[in-house]
Amino acid sequence: MEFSRRKFVQTAATSLAAAGTLLSTTGAAAVSKNKKVKVAVIGCGGRSNRDIPNFIKACDLLGLKAEYVAMADAFEDKAFQQADKYEVNRDKCIVGWDAYQKVAESDAEFVMLITPPAFRPQHLDTLVEAGKHVLMQKPVAVDAPGCRRIIAAGERAKKKGLAILAGTQRRHTIGYMENAAKIQNGAIGEILGGTGSWNGTVPWIWERQKGWSDADYLARNWLNWWQMSGDHLGEQHVHNIDVANWYLGRTPQSAIGFGGRARRESGNNYDFFSLDLDYGDGVHIHSQCRQISGTYPRVGEFFRGTLGHVEGGGKLKGKDASIPKFSVMDKDGNVQGLINWIQSARSGNPINEARQIAESTATAIMGRYAAYTGKYVRFRDLMENAESEFYDLKATVQAEDFEKGTVMLPEENVVPIPGDGAEIRRRA
Repeated sequence: MEFSRRKFVQTAATSLAAAGTLLSTTGAAAVSKNKKVKVAVIGCGGRSNRDIPNFIKACDLLGLKAEYVAMADAFEDKAFQQADKYEVNRDKCIVGWDAYQKVAESDAEFVMLITPPAFRPQHLDTLVEAGKHVLMQKPVAVDAPGCRRIIAAGERAKKKGLAILAGTQRRHTIGYMENAAKIQNGAIGEILGGTGSWNGTVPWIWERQKGWSDADYLARNWLNWWQMSGDHLGEQHVHNIDVANWYLGRTPQSAIGFGGRARRESGNNYDFFSLDLDYGDGVHIHSQCRQISGTYPRVGEFFRGTLGHVEGGGKLKGKDASIPKFSVMDKDGNVQGLINWIQSARSGNPINEARQIAESTATAIMGRYAAYTGKYVRFRDLMENAESEFYDLKATVQAEDFEKGTVMLPEENVVPIPGDGAEIRRRA
């Protein structure tokens, strides 16, 4: 993959400067025309407990009023729970696997897409066609065809003038933005290598209840099935991978790695991954994550350059570098991202993060394939090379299966074992 650092630095510096001055150039004047912001939520699970209040706060900071016109979820209890919590009439709740289609037909201007990752390509497609500004949480797919579908939807969104925000809040956190600008202006020289880590525990497990269908169990316990979440390498660690792609200004060329499972008691995810991401020109990033209780919980990034080093959005040691002045209304990147999303949509200069999050998601998927199979996997095998075994490799459960009623639960506690040609073996 050819890459021009000079072109990247110029483009990145321009975009970062635009983000940093967005508030001063498109602030109150851009958002004062219509004080009411009609928004709908698709996916009323745990993440909505943060995104809904963050959206309300973003609107308040902009002098706007958030009006929730729909609370949509596959499950009635989830939709009602959030509707009651935020004093939204229950008659605005939309329930069912096709709820996203009804949201697309609503008068919502903004839609918060907080469904499990497996649903996001299909849902974004529909919402873009309906002309909605969309926040989609990360990762945005669980297989390569899904990533390419997100990119295609993002390109259509550009033509329609729609704002697409990804849930990668580091891109809207001032420490990370400033460090990215400094790196792009030579503060640590050429990046030689680095690490990205997300170490923690299994966030939650839903045990199967009497009366649940396979579809119900998969959707409620989605975090623990790679067909639904992309494994924790994609669902959580994509944040660190996205920072690496951002700071380096390109995606890796290939991945090799390994992982395994010894403790998890639900679904079919791995417990840990260790990857070598090769960005070309001798630059390697160690990508490492695990979900094992009682282990060291490091989450962060580190990059070493020819002139210094940087710790993610924290300390940077290197030479002085002139950067644009950044201005934010909230230090929480989750809130600031929503502010930028609303402002950009209302100003007629919409942000569009579809490609960058799709490529970071594809990087995670590439690493997952490498660990699951033990093979050397190239980024182009997922995104360009139609002859590759990974190009059209789809998860065994697709979003369409839920609407069709054709969901078949994968065998639980059965995980990929690389090495001898066997694609799947039962966990010991």
